[in-house]
Amino acid sequence: MLHILIGEDNYSVHQALEEIKKGIGDLSALMTNTTELDGRQVTPERLRAACETIPFLAEKRLVIVEGLLERFEPKKNKNGRKKSPRTPVIAQEERRASPPDQTEECRAIAEGIKHLPPFTELVLMDGRINERNPLRRELMSMAKIKSFPLLNEFQLRQWVERRVAGAGSAISPQAVALMVRFVGNDLWTMANEVDKLVLFTAGGRIEEADVRSVVSYAQEANVFAMVDAIIEFRVSAAQELLQQLFKQGMMPAQVLVMLSRQARIIFQVKEMRGQGKPRGDIQSKLGLNSDFLLRKAWQQADKYSPARLHELYHKLLETDISIKTGKFDGELALNILIAELGLRGAVSA
Repeated sequence: MLHILIGEDNYSVHQALEEIKKGIGDLSALMTNTTELDGRQVTPERLRAACETIPFLAEKRLVIVEGLLERFEPKKNKNGRKKSPRTPVIAQEERRASPPDQTEECRAIAEGIKHLPPFTELVLMDGRINERNPLRRELMSMAKIKSFPLLNEFQLRQWVERRVAGAGSAISPQAVALMVRFVGNDLWTMANEVDKLVLFTAGGRIEEADVRSVVSYAQEANVFAMVDAIIEFRVSAAQELLQQLFKQGMMPAQVLVMLSRQARIIFQVKEMRGQGKPRGDIQSKLGLNSDFLLRKAWQQADKYSPARLHELYHKLLETDISIKTGKFDGELALNILIAELGLRGAVSA
Protein backbone atom coordinates (compact mmCIF):
# COMPACT_ATOMS: atom_id res chain seq x y z
CA MET A 1 0.00 0.00 0.00
CA LEU A 2 1.16 3.54 -0.78
CA HIS A 3 0.88 6.38 1.75
CA ILE A 4 1.71 9.99 0.88
CA LEU A 5 2.23 12.34 3.84
CA ILE A 6 2.87 15.95 2.88
CA GLY A 7 2.77 19.39 4.45
CA GLU A 8 4.75 22.05 6.29
CA ASP A 9 3.67 20.65 9.66
CA ASN A 10 6.59 18.25 9.94
CA TYR A 11 5.59 17.11 13.42
CA SER A 12 2.15 15.90 12.30
CA VAL A 13 3.69 14.21 9.26
CA HIS A 14 5.93 12.15 11.56
CA GLN A 15 3.05 11.42 13.93
CA ALA A 16 1.08 10.06 10.97
CA LEU A 17 4.06 7.85 10.13
CA GLU A 18 4.03 6.45 13.67
CA GLU A 19 0.33 5.59 13.28
CA ILE A 20 1.11 3.72 10.07
CA LYS A 21 3.82 1.77 11.89
CA LYS A 22 1.40 0.81 14.67
CA GLY A 23 -1.10 -0.41 12.09
CA ILE A 24 1.41 -2.73 10.43
CA GLY A 25 1.87 -5.00 13.42
CA ASP A 26 4.73 -6.07 15.68
CA LEU A 27 7.06 -3.08 16.01
CA SER A 28 10.04 -5.22 17.01
CA ALA A 29 9.72 -7.27 13.81
CA LEU A 30 9.25 -4.07 11.84
CA MET A 31 12.64 -2.75 12.97
CA THR A 32 14.44 -5.37 10.87
CA ASN A 33 12.07 -4.85 7.95
CA THR A 34 12.26 -1.08 7.55
CA THR A 35 14.24 0.70 4.85
CA GLU A 36 14.70 4.50 4.76
CA LEU A 37 15.74 6.19 1.52
CA ASP A 38 16.69 9.72 0.49
CA GLY A 39 14.17 10.59 -2.20
CA ARG A 40 16.35 13.37 -3.60
CA GLN A 41 18.94 10.81 -4.72
CA VAL A 42 17.28 7.39 -4.93
CA THR A 43 17.20 5.74 -8.35
CA PRO A 44 14.13 3.92 -9.72
CA GLU A 45 16.10 0.66 -9.48
CA ARG A 46 17.09 1.19 -5.84
CA LEU A 47 13.53 2.07 -4.87
CA ARG A 48 12.09 -0.94 -6.65
CA ALA A 49 14.67 -3.27 -5.06
CA ALA A 50 13.81 -1.97 -1.58
CA CYS A 51 10.07 -2.44 -2.18
CA GLU A 52 10.45 -5.93 -3.63
CA THR A 53 12.67 -7.32 -0.86
CA ILE A 54 10.70 -10.03 0.93
CA PRO A 55 10.18 -9.28 4.65
CA PHE A 56 12.22 -11.36 7.11
CA LEU A 57 10.07 -13.36 9.56
CA ALA A 58 7.21 -10.88 9.21
CA GLU A 59 4.19 -10.21 7.01
CA LYS A 60 5.05 -6.63 6.06
CA ARG A 61 7.99 -4.51 4.95
CA LEU A 62 8.05 -0.73 5.48
CA VAL A 63 9.87 1.56 3.03
CA ILE A 64 10.10 5.26 3.97
CA VAL A 65 11.21 7.80 1.36
CA GLU A 66 11.69 11.51 2.18
CA GLY A 67 11.99 14.21 -0.47
CA LEU A 68 10.97 12.18 -3.51
CA LEU A 69 7.98 14.32 -4.54
CA GLU A 70 9.94 17.53 -3.98
CA ARG A 71 12.47 16.32 -6.51
CA PHE A 72 9.85 16.69 -9.26
CA GLU A 73 8.33 19.99 -8.13
CA PRO A 74 7.62 22.48 -10.96
CA LYS A 75 10.56 24.80 -11.53
CA LYS A 76 10.41 28.44 -10.49
CA ASN A 77 11.09 31.65 -12.35
CA LYS A 78 13.68 34.07 -11.02
CA ASN A 79 10.93 36.00 -9.21
CA GLY A 80 10.07 32.86 -7.20
CA ARG A 81 6.79 32.07 -8.97
CA LYS A 82 6.13 28.58 -10.23
CA LYS A 83 6.05 28.30 -13.97
CA SER A 84 2.73 27.48 -15.55
CA PRO A 85 2.69 24.61 -18.03
CA ARG A 86 -0.15 26.15 -20.01
CA THR A 87 1.86 27.96 -22.68
CA PRO A 88 4.33 26.35 -25.12
CA VAL A 89 6.99 28.97 -24.37
CA ILE A 90 6.98 28.32 -20.63
CA ALA A 91 6.81 24.57 -21.15
CA GLN A 92 9.89 24.85 -23.35
CA GLU A 93 11.67 26.86 -20.62
CA GLU A 94 10.83 24.15 -18.09
CA ARG A 95 12.35 21.50 -20.31
CA ARG A 96 15.54 23.57 -20.68
CA ALA A 97 15.73 24.15 -16.90
CA SER A 98 15.20 20.49 -16.02
CA PRO A 99 17.55 17.57 -16.60
CA PRO A 100 16.61 15.92 -19.92
CA ASP A 101 15.94 12.58 -18.24
CA GLN A 102 13.75 13.92 -15.40
CA THR A 103 10.48 13.11 -17.14
CA GLU A 104 11.62 9.56 -17.88
CA GLU A 105 12.87 9.21 -14.32
CA CYS A 106 9.51 10.31 -12.95
CA ARG A 107 7.70 7.79 -15.12
CA ALA A 108 10.09 4.99 -14.13
CA ILE A 109 9.60 5.71 -10.43
CA ALA A 110 5.83 5.94 -10.81
CA GLU A 111 5.72 2.70 -12.74
CA GLY A 112 7.70 0.88 -10.07
CA ILE A 113 5.45 2.22 -7.30
CA LYS A 114 2.32 1.19 -9.18
CA HIS A 115 3.50 -2.43 -9.02
CA LEU A 116 4.10 -2.59 -5.27
CA PRO A 117 4.04 -6.12 -3.89
CA PRO A 118 1.24 -6.75 -1.34
CA PHE A 119 3.71 -7.14 1.54
CA THR A 120 5.18 -3.62 1.18
CA GLU A 121 3.94 -0.45 2.87
CA LEU A 122 5.56 2.49 1.06
CA VAL A 123 5.45 5.91 2.72
CA LEU A 124 6.43 9.06 0.80
CA MET A 125 7.09 12.02 3.10
CA ASP A 126 7.51 15.59 1.92
CA GLY A 127 6.85 19.21 2.74
CA ARG A 128 4.40 21.37 0.84
CA ILE A 129 3.83 19.85 -2.60
CA ASN A 130 2.12 21.52 -5.55
CA GLU A 131 -0.97 19.80 -6.94
CA ARG A 132 0.66 20.00 -10.40
CA ASN A 133 3.59 17.90 -9.23
CA PRO A 134 3.87 15.21 -11.96
CA LEU A 135 4.71 12.35 -9.60
CA ARG A 136 1.89 13.28 -7.26
CA ARG A 137 -0.54 13.29 -10.20
CA GLU A 138 0.73 9.90 -11.34
CA LEU A 139 0.23 8.35 -7.92
CA MET A 140 -2.84 10.08 -6.49
CA SER A 141 -5.29 7.46 -7.78
CA MET A 142 -3.59 4.66 -5.84
CA ALA A 143 -2.38 6.48 -2.72
CA LYS A 144 -3.75 7.55 0.61
CA ILE A 145 -2.74 11.23 0.58
CA LYS A 146 -2.76 13.12 3.86
CA SER A 147 -1.87 16.79 3.94
CA PHE A 148 -0.68 18.60 7.06
CA PRO A 149 -0.52 22.40 6.62
CA LEU A 150 0.66 24.63 9.45
CA LEU A 151 -2.00 25.16 12.12
CA ASN A 152 -3.65 28.56 12.45
CA GLU A 153 -3.90 30.22 15.88
CA PHE A 154 -7.30 28.71 16.76
CA GLN A 155 -6.21 25.20 15.74
CA LEU A 156 -2.95 25.61 17.64
CA ARG A 157 -4.79 26.53 20.83
CA GLN A 158 -6.96 23.44 20.46
CA TRP A 159 -3.85 21.32 19.88
CA VAL A 160 -2.23 22.59 23.09
CA GLU A 161 -5.39 21.93 25.10
CA ARG A 162 -5.65 18.37 23.73
CA ARG A 163 -1.97 17.69 24.43
CA VAL A 164 -2.32 18.91 28.03
CA ALA A 165 -5.56 16.97 28.57
CA GLY A 166 -3.95 13.83 27.13
CA ALA A 167 -1.24 14.15 29.78
CA GLY A 168 -3.89 14.22 32.50
CA SER A 169 -3.54 17.93 33.26
CA ALA A 170 -5.37 21.21 32.57
CA ILE A 171 -4.36 24.65 31.34
CA SER A 172 -5.93 28.09 31.60
CA PRO A 173 -6.95 30.02 28.45
CA GLN A 174 -4.42 32.74 29.33
CA ALA A 175 -1.62 30.18 29.56
CA VAL A 176 -2.64 28.67 26.21
CA ALA A 177 -2.58 32.10 24.57
CA LEU A 178 0.87 32.81 25.97
CA MET A 179 2.18 29.43 24.77
CA VAL A 180 0.93 30.17 21.27
CA ARG A 181 2.48 33.65 21.33
CA PHE A 182 5.84 32.39 22.58
CA VAL A 183 6.26 29.18 20.57
CA GLY A 184 4.11 29.61 17.43
CA ASN A 185 3.25 26.62 15.25
CA ASP A 186 6.47 24.68 15.70
CA LEU A 187 4.79 21.58 17.14
CA TRP A 188 8.07 19.81 17.94
CA THR A 189 8.97 22.63 20.34
CA MET A 190 5.38 23.03 21.54
CA ALA A 191 5.09 19.34 22.47
CA ASN A 192 8.35 19.54 24.42
CA GLU A 193 7.30 22.70 26.26
CA VAL A 194 3.87 21.25 27.16
CA ASP A 195 5.52 18.13 28.56
CA LYS A 196 7.88 20.29 30.65
CA LEU A 197 4.94 22.29 32.03
CA VAL A 198 2.99 19.16 32.97
CA LEU A 199 5.98 17.90 34.96
CA PHE A 200 6.57 21.33 36.50
CA THR A 201 2.98 21.65 37.76
CA ALA A 202 2.83 17.97 38.87
CA GLY A 203 -0.51 17.45 37.16
CA GLY A 204 -2.04 20.68 38.46
CA ARG A 205 -3.58 23.40 36.32
CA ILE A 206 -1.03 25.21 34.18
CA GLU A 207 -1.26 28.99 34.63
CA GLU A 208 0.27 31.95 32.83
CA ALA A 209 2.95 32.33 35.54
CA ASP A 210 4.03 28.71 34.98
CA VAL A 211 4.50 29.38 31.26
CA ARG A 212 6.64 32.44 31.98
CA SER A 213 8.75 30.41 34.42
CA VAL A 214 9.27 27.28 32.34
CA VAL A 215 8.86 27.88 28.62
CA SER A 216 12.18 28.55 26.91
CA TYR A 217 10.77 31.40 24.83
CA ALA A 218 9.84 33.27 28.02
CA GLN A 219 13.51 34.16 28.35
CA GLU A 220 13.57 35.17 24.67
CA ALA A 221 10.59 37.45 25.36
CA ASN A 222 12.46 39.15 28.20
CA VAL A 223 15.48 39.59 25.94
CA PHE A 224 13.29 41.22 23.27
CA ALA A 225 11.82 43.54 25.91
CA MET A 226 15.31 44.35 27.17
CA VAL A 227 16.48 45.22 23.63
CA ASP A 228 13.48 47.56 23.34
CA ALA A 229 14.30 49.22 26.66
CA ILE A 230 18.00 49.63 25.82
CA ILE A 231 17.42 51.09 22.37
CA GLU A 232 14.65 53.38 23.66
CA PHE A 233 16.92 54.73 26.46
CA ARG A 234 14.72 53.31 29.25
CA VAL A 235 17.58 52.51 31.60
CA SER A 236 15.55 51.53 34.67
CA ALA A 237 13.34 49.13 32.70
CA ALA A 238 16.36 47.54 31.02
CA GLN A 239 18.14 47.05 34.35
CA GLU A 240 15.04 45.51 35.90
CA LEU A 241 14.69 43.06 33.00
CA LEU A 242 18.40 42.20 33.33
CA GLN A 243 17.88 41.29 36.99
CA GLN A 244 14.86 39.15 36.05
CA LEU A 245 17.01 37.18 33.63
CA PHE A 246 19.62 36.65 36.34
CA LYS A 247 16.89 35.42 38.71
CA GLN A 248 15.76 32.95 36.04
CA GLY A 249 19.20 31.41 36.25
CA MET A 250 20.81 32.99 33.19
CA MET A 251 24.51 33.73 33.39
CA PRO A 252 25.86 37.10 32.17
CA ALA A 253 27.57 35.39 29.23
CA GLN A 254 24.22 33.85 28.15
CA VAL A 255 22.47 37.22 28.37
CA LEU A 256 25.20 38.83 26.27
CA VAL A 257 24.98 36.08 23.62
CA MET A 258 21.18 36.41 23.41
CA LEU A 259 21.35 40.20 23.19
CA SER A 260 24.00 40.02 20.45
CA ARG A 261 22.00 37.40 18.56
CA GLN A 262 18.86 39.50 18.74
CA ALA A 263 20.60 42.67 17.57
CA ARG A 264 22.10 40.74 14.65
CA ILE A 265 18.72 39.22 13.69
CA ILE A 266 16.99 42.61 13.76
CA PHE A 267 19.71 44.11 11.58
CA GLN A 268 19.53 41.20 9.10
CA VAL A 269 15.73 41.35 8.92
CA LYS A 270 15.91 45.08 8.19
CA GLU A 271 18.58 44.54 5.53
CA MET A 272 16.78 41.66 3.76
CA ARG A 273 13.46 43.49 3.80
CA GLY A 274 15.22 46.40 2.11
CA GLN A 275 16.31 43.94 -0.59
CA GLY A 276 12.67 42.97 -1.16
CA LYS A 277 12.98 39.41 0.15
CA PRO A 278 9.66 37.79 1.20
CA ARG A 279 8.94 36.96 4.83
CA GLY A 280 9.20 33.19 4.33
CA ASP A 281 12.64 33.45 2.74
CA ILE A 282 13.87 35.68 5.57
CA GLN A 283 12.63 33.22 8.20
CA SER A 284 14.30 30.32 6.41
CA LYS A 285 17.56 32.21 5.85
CA LEU A 286 17.83 33.16 9.52
CA GLY A 287 16.84 29.68 10.72
CA LEU A 288 13.99 30.99 12.89
CA ASN A 289 11.68 28.07 13.68
CA SER A 290 9.34 30.12 15.82
CA ASP A 291 6.86 32.64 14.41
CA PHE A 292 7.22 34.51 17.70
CA LEU A 293 10.92 35.18 17.13
CA LEU A 294 10.38 36.38 13.57
CA ARG A 295 7.40 38.53 14.52
CA LYS A 296 9.31 40.31 17.28
CA ALA A 297 12.37 40.86 15.09
CA TRP A 298 10.09 42.17 12.33
CA GLN A 299 8.48 44.67 14.72
CA GLN A 300 11.83 45.86 16.06
CA ALA A 301 13.23 46.24 12.55
CA ASP A 302 10.34 48.64 11.89
CA LYS A 303 10.96 50.65 15.05
CA TYR A 304 14.71 51.27 15.06
CA SER A 305 17.16 52.97 12.75
CA PRO A 306 20.19 51.16 11.33
CA ALA A 307 22.42 53.66 13.15
CA ARG A 308 20.93 52.81 16.55
CA LEU A 309 21.13 49.06 15.89
CA HIS A 310 24.73 49.45 14.71
CA GLU A 311 25.59 51.35 17.89
CA LEU A 312 24.00 48.64 20.07
CA TYR A 313 25.78 45.83 18.26
CA HIS A 314 29.21 47.45 18.61
CA LYS A 315 28.64 48.25 22.28
CA LEU A 316 27.77 44.59 22.83
CA LEU A 317 31.07 43.66 21.16
CA GLU A 318 32.97 46.04 23.46
CA THR A 319 31.20 44.55 26.47
CA ASP A 320 32.15 41.04 25.38
CA ILE A 321 35.80 42.07 25.09
CA SER A 322 35.79 43.76 28.51
CA ILE A 323 34.45 40.55 30.13
CA LYS A 324 36.86 38.22 28.33
CA THR A 325 39.89 40.39 29.13
CA GLY A 326 38.90 40.54 32.80
CA LYS A 327 38.35 44.30 32.83
CA PHE A 328 34.88 43.83 34.37
CA ASP A 329 32.89 40.86 35.62
CA GLY A 330 29.85 39.91 33.51
CA GLU A 331 27.10 41.42 35.63
CA LEU A 332 28.88 44.74 36.07
CA ALA A 333 29.77 44.90 32.36
CA LEU A 334 26.14 44.49 31.33
CA ASN A 335 24.98 47.17 33.77
CA ILE A 336 27.64 49.53 32.40
CA LEU A 337 26.45 48.74 28.86
CA ILE A 338 22.88 49.69 29.74
CA ALA A 339 23.96 52.85 31.57
CA GLU A 340 26.22 54.04 28.75
CA LEU A 341 23.63 53.54 26.02
CA GLY A 342 21.01 55.24 28.21
CA LEU A 343 23.36 58.13 28.96
CA ARG A 344 23.89 58.78 25.25
CA GLY A 345 20.13 58.99 24.89
CA ALA A 346 19.84 61.46 27.74
CA VAL A 347 22.59 63.64 26.25
CA SER A 348 21.06 63.56 22.75
CA ALA A 349 17.66 64.44 24.24
